[in-house]
Amino acid sequence: MPLHWTIDPHQRMLTAVAEGDVTRAEFETYLDTLDAADAHGYRKLFDGGRGSTRMPPEDILALGVRMRAAHATGPIGALAVVVPDDFADAVGRVLGMLAVADRPMRVFATLGPARKWLSRVAAPESAQGLSG
Repeated sequence: MPLHWTIDPHQRMLTAVAEGDVTRAEFETYLDTLDAADAHGYRKLFDGGRGSTRMPPEDILALGVRMRAAHATGPIGALAVVVPDDFADAVGRVLGMLAVADRPMRVFATLGPARKWLSRVAAPESAQGLSG
């Protein structure tokens, strides 16, 4: 599967890695797991450095709408997104939708600075988790 993740309740951290072409169905499964784990308050690292997608813009927008709607459920943890420059355009609308949320968010070109930034951001205290 091109998208895999780990949810660490002790670190209050979710790490997702995209390797290859991620479909809408795969990303929906990731979001379903995030919902089931009640991990919205966790810090999140999304490493899309080796990922891609052929999703049409309307699928990407629909996923952004779903992620934005989750912000009404309670505290949302910080988000660090790693994407190569040529992929940033494909997710630009989604990142813009998420940027208006009341939470820290940054986009990075490489993984190291993203991890360092997230290590300095505290997660809200009200989330729980599991691994997927």
